[in-house]
Amino acid sequence: MGRRFFVGGNWKCNGTTDEVKKIVKTLNEAEVPPEDVVEVVVSPPFVFLSLVKSLLRSDFNVAAQNCWVRKGGAFTGEISAEMLANIGISWVILGHSERRLLLRESNEFVGDKVAYALSKDIKVIACVDKISDWRNIVIAYEPVWAIGTGKVATPAQAQEVHSALRNWLLQNVGADVADSTRIIYGGSVNGANCKELAAQPDVDGFLVGGASLKPEFVDIINSAVIKASSPQ
Repeated sequence: MGRRFFVGGNWKCNGTTDEVKKIVKTLNEAEVPPEDVVEVVVSPPFVFLSLVKSLLRSDFNVAAQNCWVRKGGAFTGEISAEMLANIGISWVILGHSERRLLLRESNEFVGDKVAYALSKDIKVIACVDKISDWRNIVIAYEPVWAIGTGKVATPAQAQEVHSALRNWLLQNVGADVADSTRIIYGGSVNGANCKELAAQPDVDGFLVGGASLKPEFVDIINSAVIKASSPQ
C-alpha cells in the first residue's frame, strides 16, 4: 500500500464567524478525490474548532493548532489534549516554526508535547523528536524562508530534503517507519505549484497556510490524483 496523500490547511490566526462559514461552505461543495486517495485536515483557530467540526463534511477532519504539554490545570491560556479529545478533535499541529521562532518553543518542549498528545490518542502533524509509535504521525517540512513569503522550494529542493528525512527515519527508526510515514511540504504552497510538488516521490502532501483560506485549496487537495497515478 502506498502512503495516502495528506493535505492540511493551517488557518493560523485568521477568520471571523462569517468568513469561517464561507470557507467551510466552499469545502463542503468541493469535488475532491475519495478518502482512500487523500486525507484532508483543516486547522482553524481554537475559538472556531467546534463550529467547524459541526459544519464540515464528514470525510474531512479538524485539527487544533496547538495543545499543552501535559494534563490541564493552572496553565492560563492553554488547551489540553484531553479537552481536544472531549470535543471530538482528533488532530493537532505541534512544533510549527512560527511557534518555535516567536514563542521560543524548543525541540525538547515540542517533543514532550508530541509524546503527550499521542498518549491521549490525538494524531499529530509535527517536526518530532520523542516518538516511540509513529503510526499517528505526519511530519511537516517547512523551510522558514518560504512561510508566508510567497517563495516556494523548487520541486527538486523539496524532494531532496524529504528524501533526506526519509533516509534519517530509515537509519534511526527502521525501514517500516521510513516507508509508511508521510512527509508533507509546507511553505507558500498554492494552486499553481502544487501539482509539480505533488509529483515528487517523497512529497506525500502539503501543510498549506494562506491558500487554505481560499477556493484554490480545493485545487491543492485535487493534486492528490497525481500521486495516486504515480508508482510508489
